[in-house]
Amino acid sequence: MQALLAEARQKYHAGLLANGVLTIDTKGIPSNADKDSRLSIEIAQGIARRLVAETQEKAVGQTAGAKFEQLNMEFLAATFPHLQTLRPGKWHITKLGNRSTIKTSRFAQYEHLDYLNRLTKEDAHLAASMGNDYMVAPDVVIYRETESDEFINGQTIVVDESVCKHSTIRKSCCDLPILHASISAKWTMRSDRAQNSRTEALGLIRNRKGHLPHIVVVTGEPLPSRISSLALGTGDIDCVYHFALTELVEAVNETGAEDSIEMLNILINGKRLKDISDLPLDLAV
Repeated sequence: MQALLAEARQKYHAGLLANGVLTIDTKGIPSNADKDSRLSIEIAQGIARRLVAETQEKAVGQTAGAKFEQLNMEFLAATFPHLQTLRPGKWHITKLGNRSTIKTSRFAQYEHLDYLNRLTKEDAHLAASMGNDYMVAPDVVIYRETESDEFINGQTIVVDESVCKHSTIRKSCCDLPILHASISAKWTMRSDRAQNSRTEALGLIRNRKGHLPHIVVVTGEPLPSRISSLALGTGDIDCVYHFALTELVEAVNETGAEDSIEMLNILINGKRLKDISDLPLDLAV
């Protein structure tokens, strides 16, 4: 019997192919490759060959990005809720983005940001002083509902009216869900826009009141040097996850590019780059 995460990984890759996110154009260039970089094309071709990508015109930038976000959300929705043994709770997995009606301020740790937003809209001087760096709209989020006293006291009397009057997990104290994870999806890292993930992470870290959610990035970028621009270092992003790390390692080794092989080993051995299949279990921590 195939493991749940192994099967989900296969379906995830099949979705990338079926939805035109991972394709090869008529010139033989995969959709996640930089057409101006021979090494990028070579590595991306190695990944695509292992995943059996079909030749077709790639989706236009934002379309591919939006589909990548959706498929990451679907992958987590198909896996994370099955980890109740490791991480029990009433979980919701949602794709956000700038157009979503759900914002970071809808969660317990960030509800004060809604008040700040209203103030800055009413006061131009305050808006100029504060800017809007505190407003974050992650691509995908995982959040947890709060729990009733009946559930908390299910096996033994844990709480009563005399204690725990300000606990976030207790429904009687907090009516907002708890943000558990922020997932940024970057199909490629072709420009400085990939660094927006780090800016979003710092916003979540600096502006929270309470528990810090997991902050991760999922990417399809083939070049280890570009992945390292986001993955190296600690303090903001938990880890970067590659959509096909096993295939990436094989494709990079196949090129014989020593610098890329060395950088990839540094990222993996330093626990800064993992496979998409590692993500659900890491989020259960």
